Amino acid sequence: MILEGILTTTNVDSSVNIAPMGPIVDESMSRLLLRPFQTSLTFANLRRTGQGVFHVVDRVDLLARAALGPVDPLPPMSRANTVDGWILSDACRWYAVQVEHLDDSRPRAEMDCRVVESGKLRDFFGFNRARHAVLEAAILATRVNLLPLPQILAELAKLRVIVDKTGDAEEQAAFEFVERHVQNAAPRLDLVDITG
Repeated sequence: MILEGILTTTNVDSSVNIAPMGPIVDESMSRLLLRPFQTSLTFANLRRTGQGVFHVVDRVDLLARAALGPVDPLPPMSRANTVDGWILSDACRWYAVQVEHLDDSRPRAEMDCRVVESGKLRDFFGFNRARHAVLEAAILATRVNLLPLPQILAELAKLRVIVDKTGDAEEQAAFEFVERHVQNAAPRLDLVDITG
């Protein structure tokens, strides 16, 4: 199954890269198959260091910011012990990983990783319909240059109804962040105001 979360890696200048990642996992969580695009900073960092930290989170604002990045300001975090990486302080669970095999024969590389250390920081609060809607909206927003904008706008409008109905202030703000991202892409793509 694919488990959506956040991966932290270390940049060449020792700063932290925070990116969404949906590795293929099994229930044991002893191995993760990461599939970053070779054009991404995440891929470059993993190829260089062979290490990172995958996080299970329930904060959709952070997932949206990471998807549309870069994340600024950085959230609180601490250094990992067993890998050259960083642990997000507000994650539910984290998994320090070591890349054991890399297949870069396709644009989306596959990195088979072994979990070398893990931890639980707090219980997973869960996702309500609004959190799922924000996550889907963030994924849509990453595709503004790939999908027809009318399709993206129609999907965002449907998702907005769910957030308005079931979301709290955090989900509302995260959805507005996603809408602003699409709005900012609009002039480049000959699109007018999306908020109506």
